[in-house]
Order: sequence, then C-alpha cells, then structure tokens
Amino acid sequence: MKTDPPHILCVNPWIHDFAAFDFWLSPLGLLTLAALLRQRGCRVSYMDCLNRFHPRQSPPLKVARDGRGPFEKTELVWDSVMPPGLPQPMDTPNAFYRYGIDPDWFIQDLKALAKDQGPPQLILVTTLMTYHASGTAETIRRLKRVFPDVPVVLGGKYASLCPDHARKFSGADEIIQGPGEPELARLVNTYTGYEIPPVEANDPMPRAAMDLLAKANGRITHAPLITSRGCPFACEYCASSVLEPRFRQRDPEAVFQDLLYFHKELGVDHFALYDDAFLVNAEQVAFPFMEKLIESGLKVKLHTPNALHIREITPRAARLMFKAGFKTIRMGLETTDFSRNRHHDIKVKPGEFTRALAALKEAGFTREQVGAYLLCGLPDQDPAEVRDAMAEVAALGILPSLAHYTPIPRTPMWKSACEAARFDLEQHPVFTNNSLCPCTPNSEYRFLISQLKNLRF
Repeated sequence: MKTDPPHILCVNPWIHDFAAFDFWLSPLGLLTLAALLRQRGCRVSYMDCLNRFHPRQSPPLKVARDGRGPFEKTELVWDSVMPPGLPQPMDTPNAFYRYGIDPDWFIQDLKALAKDQGPPQLILVTTLMTYHASGTAETIRRLKRVFPDVPVVLGGKYASLCPDHARKFSGADEIIQGPGEPELARLVNTYTGYEIPPVEANDPMPRAAMDLLAKANGRITHAPLITSRGCPFACEYCASSVLEPRFRQRDPEAVFQDLLYFHKELGVDHFALYDDAFLVNAEQVAFPFMEKLIESGLKVKLHTPNALHIREITPRAARLMFKAGFKTIRMGLETTDFSRNRHHDIKVKPGEFTRALAALKEAGFTREQVGAYLLCGLPDQDPAEVRDAMAEVAALGILPSLAHYTPIPRTPMWKSACEAARFDLEQHPVFTNNSLCPCTPNSEYRFLISQLKNLRF
C-alpha cells in the first residue's frame, strides 16, 4: 500500500457532433467524483476540452446574458475520427465538427501539467452523450500520446449505455457502467496502490468541485445545481432510471450552501437545475430550498433545462419559483395528444397542463420565460401531430420547444427505434444522433420537421 497521495487527472472530452452549444453544460458527475477524491486526500487536476475561455482562444467567444454560448469548432474528416469502413450519412443537416479547444492546446496543457505537478497516476474521463463516442475516443488517444503508461478509466452515459462499443473503440483501459462513486475506492487502490475509504450508498453527495472548472477555464458563467439523483418515473424513451437506478434526494440546506458557495466564491449568477424530478416531494426538498433562497435575498437566476413534471407545478410551487429567481421554465409536455390510443407514455392529463400554466402565469412568469418540450422524430409519429401540438401550445401563450428524439440503448423504446431507423443504430452510437432524425422514414418527413422547428407563432 502506498502512503503518498496519488495525482488523479479528470478530463471532460471533446464533442464530435453536427451541432453543439453550451446549453448550461457542466460535467457534474466528473466534478462530483473529483470532490470525493479530494475529500479522501488525493491530488486532483482537471482538463476541459470544451473550455470556452481558454487563454489561447482568440477572438473571445460570445457569452449570452444567461451565461450560455458557442464552442469553438473545427470541421472534421469523417474517416479520420470514425472506425474504418463506417459510412457517413449523406443527408446530414450540417458538417461534422469537433467542438472545443485546439488539440495542440490540449497537448501543451497536458505537458505543462506534468511539468508543474508531475504526471498523473490515473485519468478519469467522462462522456455527455452516447453519440459523442468519437470525441471521447479522440480525447483518450491524445491523452495516451502524452501519458502512454497511465491508466484511463471511462465513465458517463456512453460507457454506461454502450459498454461493449466503448470497450472496443474508446481506447480506455477500463469502462465503468452507472454511478462512479461505488467504484472509486477500488479504482484508486487498483491503479495507484493508495487506499481510500469507500463511498457508502447513503453518504451525502458532496459539493461538485466547480473551483477546478473555474481554475482550468479562467472563468465560469454558470453552474449546475442538483437536489436529487435519478427519477421515480420510467419513461420508455428515457435512460434516467438505467443511469441512476435509485431515486435519492438531497438535504435542501446542502443545496442552498452549494449555490451560496458558487455565487460568493466563484462569482456565478446563473444556475441550471440538473434534476430529472425537481418538484417531486417538493414539501421536503424543493420548497425548503427555495424558501431559504428567498430569505437570503440573493439575486441569482435559475433555469430548468431538464424540464419540470407538469403535475407538480402547483400555485405554491410557481410562486416560490418566481420569487426565488427562476428565469427559464421548461415543462415536459411531450405531446398534446391525450387520447387513449396514442403510442407512447402519458404522464400528463389535459387539465394538469392548463392548471400548471395558469399557476405560472398567475405567479408572474411571462411568455418568454415559459416553454413546453414537445417530442418529435419518434418512430411512427405523424408530423401533423407535432404541428398541431406546437400550435396548441403557442395558442396558450407559451413557447413550443421541439425536442428531437434520440434513440437510447437499454430503454424500452430502443427495439422499436432500431426497427424504424434508417441507419443501423447498433453499428455505432453516432447514428442515434438526434440531428440525424434517425427514426424518420424519409427526407420529406425530415424536411417537415425542420420546417416546424423554424415556425414562429
């Protein structure tokens, strides 16, 4: 057993995609593992291939008032980043890009890190989406050029949902499926010889190490908040219950202290709720958190990109969200087809949607602040259904927001998605990319979807 604390490098990889934007993105899982490692005495470094504020970035990238913004991008040659013989889709809406910093900057930063702090003994890499597999593989290839003998462990959505593909193509030495916390002590002991206490199932979630992100990136414009992990629902198109089998809620005081630290110490004003079920059991978690925030007098801005469960938006919930500083409300409507013969999950009844909307308007939210996600590109879906749903939502005075369906392995809808898809979805995760509308049958259908996306009501 080694007694010197190991140096562990955490890496947020490049995105390879047809389109990407910093929509309040932060590698929350990876930075939570970094916090746990530091609690247990390890030396932790962080590298962000998506760094929008890299010191070599010129001219500086734009930042919206809400903290979001574009990534630097470089067009890629498909065959240079994909497995040999993998066909490139011919009717893609955009070219294929690497989003993030210049690879030469990454290599230089890794060498500077090794010179300043010594080479790492273990590297942890995360993934955001399954279809970002090639960006993850490129990241690991370049890590191995600088640190050929350092073990790389890959986690995140791609590793969890496509483990066989990740083992074959990512270049990682080990793949972790599901939450990384239970594996942390074993990984550190196995690869560094240093023993750390295991993370127990009921241990409180630590504050994510956002200071590492701030230090690596020079500045941060937004931060994630999370009051719970997992989701008590099991929608047939969603992998939340696969990625987080247990639904766990946090102490609202701990959530408030996270926000307070990020705001006071790191200068963050915009916060994105990463919860899949923020308002579930609201009396125990969401309401006390918002009441603490209101009492504090802090002028921060909160956003809900992951959507709120509509039936939980009560008049009290709406009033508290408005007073606490919520600026972007997204509701998980999915469809306005509430008939019994519709094909997919029905989580919302017509009366629940109109009641939630009335509560939000009564609380003071405006049309520009409130939107409803509507799923499009589902197997066997009629575009007319999507068009009618958008018109119905717009007529109610809020923004219809199209969410393109992404086929996800290990979900109940995966089999029907594979049968409907015009690509072999199991050949490579890139073909599940929602930019490709993989489950739409023909170009006319995809054109209609693209036209709907551009409609202004």
